[in-house]
Amino acid sequence: MLRNYLTIALRNLQRNKAYTFINVMGLALSITCGILIFTLVKYHLSFDTFHANAGRIYRFVTEQHMDNISYVPNVPNPFGKAFREDYTFAEKAARIATIDGALIALQHGKELKKFKEAEAAFAESEFFDIFNYPLTEGNKSTALTQPNTAIITEKIARKYFGTQNAVNKTFRLNNRIDFTITGILKDLPPNTDRKTEVYLSYSTLKAYDEWLASDDSWGGITGQMQCYTLLKPGVNPADIEKVLPAYVKKYRPTNKNVHHYKLQPLADIHFNAHYGGVMEKRNLWVLSLIGIFLVMTASVNFINLATAQALKRGKEVGVRKVLGGLPTQLFGQFITETGLITLFALVIAYGLSLLALPYMNEWFRSQMTIELFSDKFLAVFMFLLLIVVTLFSGAYPGLILARFQPVLAIKGKLTHRHVGGFPLRRALIVTQFTISQMLIIGVVVIASQMHYSKQSDLGFNKDAVVMIPVASEASDTRTTTLKNQLSRIAGVENVSLCFGAPSSTSHWGTSVKFDNRPEEEVFRINCRAADEQYIPLFDLQLVAGRNLHPSDTVREFIVNETFVRKLNLQSPQEVIGKEIRVNGGNIVAPIVGVVKDFHDQSFHEDINAIFITTLPETYENYAVKINLANVSSTLTTLEKTWSTMHPDHIYEYQFLDEHIAAFYQTEELMLKLIQSFAGIAIFIGCLGLYGLVSFMAVQKVKEIGVRKVLGASAGQIFWLFSREYLPLICIAFLIATPVAHYFMQQWLDDFAYSIPLHVGYYLVALAGSVGIALFSASYQSIKASLANPVKALRNE
Repeated sequence: MLRNYLTIALRNLQRNKAYTFINVMGLALSITCGILIFTLVKYHLSFDTFHANAGRIYRFVTEQHMDNISYVPNVPNPFGKAFREDYTFAEKAARIATIDGALIALQHGKELKKFKEAEAAFAESEFFDIFNYPLTEGNKSTALTQPNTAIITEKIARKYFGTQNAVNKTFRLNNRIDFTITGILKDLPPNTDRKTEVYLSYSTLKAYDEWLASDDSWGGITGQMQCYTLLKPGVNPADIEKVLPAYVKKYRPTNKNVHHYKLQPLADIHFNAHYGGVMEKRNLWVLSLIGIFLVMTASVNFINLATAQALKRGKEVGVRKVLGGLPTQLFGQFITETGLITLFALVIAYGLSLLALPYMNEWFRSQMTIELFSDKFLAVFMFLLLIVVTLFSGAYPGLILARFQPVLAIKGKLTHRHVGGFPLRRALIVTQFTISQMLIIGVVVIASQMHYSKQSDLGFNKDAVVMIPVASEASDTRTTTLKNQLSRIAGVENVSLCFGAPSSTSHWGTSVKFDNRPEEEVFRINCRAADEQYIPLFDLQLVAGRNLHPSDTVREFIVNETFVRKLNLQSPQEVIGKEIRVNGGNIVAPIVGVVKDFHDQSFHEDINAIFITTLPETYENYAVKINLANVSSTLTTLEKTWSTMHPDHIYEYQFLDEHIAAFYQTEELMLKLIQSFAGIAIFIGCLGLYGLVSFMAVQKVKEIGVRKVLGASAGQIFWLFSREYLPLICIAFLIATPVAHYFMQQWLDDFAYSIPLHVGYYLVALAGSVGIALFSASYQSIKASLANPVKALRNE
């Protein structure tokens, strides 16, 4: 019986090539998206799940309750040691201090090799007891216990030493401290958030950065220091959070309970955007919903075309019934055809997914794989797709065919009423265009917000500014000397030494006390350490006071308007000459100027209170304003000048506008994906509309002939087809608009500065849908309107 079903199914599919092509391509494209989205979701949900005790691993984080709540994935430097000594909730606790842009130098024979790593980390040895990062050589319990020791991954070992054994080899960090390799870490899996491949003994941190290593520095929180813990079985994290406020009362008595230390589960780290998570779960669920919508669109397409096609198969079904065919047999026959179409689509979709995956990996900077025969989850997913799509797409058309009355079928008197009528197909078209218009609205709104974020006035001039890192071991004298040399280069307009650009992910936040007020303020203030050229180079606007004087120490402050406003003062002039104390009172100086507010972070965040001061020991970058007349020559000279001063370092630079654009990397990825999916949804809808209009043209051939004989114009005939689906697009618009508005408003609420949603965005979706629909249906409509009516009426 099954063999007979398959034989007949293949014949029917071959006989109706256009119908088969439209359905296979529509399903293949939607299933391709489904496979890619499934792979993406599975990849992100797998992050750091491989650790043996993942359910008991937590990271200490800080909520800062000020005028608003801010979140940092860090705690004060001494926190980990204090928690380990004071409480017995945990089996292990470990601090890890990350150093960005680590220069690694090693002697290879007579040659000095230099490598620049994105980061290195000083880690307490307990870190490797908490996390399941196995060593291929060395003992993870003792590898980092001695000073000046290091663990590197297999990948780094091959990079540095080739096929030689890397154990007991030495390297120098940032031209300052030598380390001996005591362990080799197995290469990190791609699905881990810790990408560090060079680990250094924590006991050496004091020699590298005394403040960062200090067990007394409770005054501030740096982005370099994190602390992880492995809780004992049965310990409730809420019980720990109840005792942590004691640290604030003990070490920060004037803090007004600003800092609230919390425990963040390991499973939450990858997804929580508050603490730097790279992929919010909400985005994964949105993508999953889009994948379901796309498969539904293709399935609806199939149902629509199959019910229309059923009229052409009426006589075949009638003959089968007269010859004894049972409804269940006819239903089985159609389900077999649907299964074959779905199977062909799955095979094509698998191939398309393999072709598209490299682009997905490039977009997401990931290492996702699609391996049907080794990935049981993917195999189950594709099998379920085959079953669900076959039943969802084939059940209704199969029931329609099975219920045909044989007498009417053989006489050719079946009408649209017998296959569900036009109302059903209209409802299906409305469903398709509702999904398409929701995606179009999403694309338009996201693209508009991205344009707004990138083109709005940030409050400073970011154009033609090159950020060049300061060499790690450079003295203040050499740093200033190089600044002067860079300033003299033809094509360089100005140079400033600074901690970071006005808008940057690099920032140092601290508490602040104003004037003679007895307690610290209830808001956090961010530092932009910089020299006197910072204000003119970035074109920051002074609204009161003056610029900083040149200095090699902290002598004075400039603040922004937000700082004045958060003090509940009316005029910027009121703070001029008043002293402020930052960093737990360790830095005290008067305010000499107030600058107009500028965006110090992405548009996701409100503008923070800012202070700018001369603090040379924190300068990490040269900000170089260049003339765009001869960029290539200027950049070459900058590199030559910098490298001459620091021959043992690796030169790097980045244009500031590129750095700012990276703030919105996740949104840009989402935009690319939704654009792609919207295009596919529209294409699938166009295929279905083309097939439906083709069928209508055949069904209405005699009606069209009569109308033309009676004088109907080509335009009137074209309208005869268009009026069938244009009202349906309008109905879809009325459904799609409120749904899309709700979801896009939720998305925009994540931005502190966002575009207002207005009717123009929705009208663009409507106009686009109408235009695409007219285009996709125009060929068959025009062909029918231009056909010779004599041929249509010849048989009457």
